Amino acid sequence: MVSRLEHPAGGYKKIFESCEELAEPIPAHVSGKIPAWLTGSLLRMGPGLFEIGDEPFYHLFDGQALIHKFDLKDGHVTYYRRFIRTDAYVRAMTEKRIVITEFGTAAYPDPCKNIFSRFFTYFQGIEVTDNCLVNIYPIGEDFYACTETNFITKVDPDTLETIKKVDLCNYLSVNGVTAHPHTEPDGTVYNIGNCFGKNMSLAYNIVKIPPPQEAKSDPIEKSKVLVQFPSSERFKPSYIHRYDFVYNYLYLANVRQNWEEVKKAAIRAPQPEVRRYVLPLDIHMEEQGKNLVSLPYTTATAVMCSDGTVWLEPEVLFSGPRQAFEFPQINYKKYCGKNYTFAYGLGLNHFVPDRICKLNVKSKETWIWQEPDAYPSEPLFVQSPEATEEDDGVLLSIVVKPGVTQRPAFLLILNATDLTEIARAEVDVMIPVTLHGLYKP
Repeated sequence: MVSRLEHPAGGYKKIFESCEELAEPIPAHVSGKIPAWLTGSLLRMGPGLFEIGDEPFYHLFDGQALIHKFDLKDGHVTYYRRFIRTDAYVRAMTEKRIVITEFGTAAYPDPCKNIFSRFFTYFQGIEVTDNCLVNIYPIGEDFYACTETNFITKVDPDTLETIKKVDLCNYLSVNGVTAHPHTEPDGTVYNIGNCFGKNMSLAYNIVKIPPPQEAKSDPIEKSKVLVQFPSSERFKPSYIHRYDFVYNYLYLANVRQNWEEVKKAAIRAPQPEVRRYVLPLDIHMEEQGKNLVSLPYTTATAVMCSDGTVWLEPEVLFSGPRQAFEFPQINYKKYCGKNYTFAYGLGLNHFVPDRICKLNVKSKETWIWQEPDAYPSEPLFVQSPEATEEDDGVLLSIVVKPGVTQRPAFLLILNATDLTEIARAEVDVMIPVTLHGLYKP
């Protein structure tokens, strides 16, 4: 007899079920009072189709890209969603099978082809997916949905129509870029990607996409590589999730082959923590053994070693039993690259997000929003137009309550100062998990 351990958040699995797109926006039922200045669109990306016919996708990053939109205007809210017409989606719908290999799901040759046609497909290499389900960001006046490959997809943020697919390889020497670029106030976009050079040498390229310089110009056409860093280990290329989040490809492959051991190790793993590392920018060899961190508000250290390397010890900002602080956000518009105090994110219980958290990274004080059997998405900060304080604004999050039969999902609006609820806009459809997105005024 097989014994099964029920997850504490068993209802959470419902937000990993396929859904249908909407023919038109539907009205939401608003309770509370939405701030009059909050007029715009919350755009979110995520998977919305978790199987093609009888073929399931095996990874969260494999479900087909679905774009969501909550429109807010004059205290009223509507909700809309559409599948993005990527090549991966269109071909899968046409052939009724998984056609392009995704992050964790392999595509197999067309069974309708004869044995010789199927044999030769193996020599054509693995086709790179354009399934842009991870994030959406602006380039100039346009908006692009993306994953972590070299393909990004231009979409209309108003109608959610798919406009065109763009291959960044046509403009940059990259094999893929992250789904989390950095955007400057003037619209300049920076990103990092892998690059394979001569003799399979691996490097990492920092790329720049400038803001538009003239009417109707496409900034992507003026993209360039700013600097290239060679990999320290030629045969161990890393998977880069964002600027500060790197995996080793070979380690990931080993994980997939030894999953039972990984599950055992997870039970013994240390508790997750939010850590602050301080990187000294001005160092001198004669300072060996000295703590190079002079900032008054942190206990993090950086010590010069005899071989010229710098050993970093972090300051722990947040930790708790079986909890984690994930999907961190700040007041990005005003404090990106500056000394900030507040971070917002999701609290995880057994790896399932069931609360919204605010963290004072200096005093380590925390605030929590939580509701029984409710699962929020990454909270996005929107600054009040007359803000004088860093946390003067609201947080926007899509919350799903799978156990509720009526209005099982809603847009939650919280006061960013103390995480008290300002308003919610409920809809009569289930909303699957979303990953990242943005607020468009």
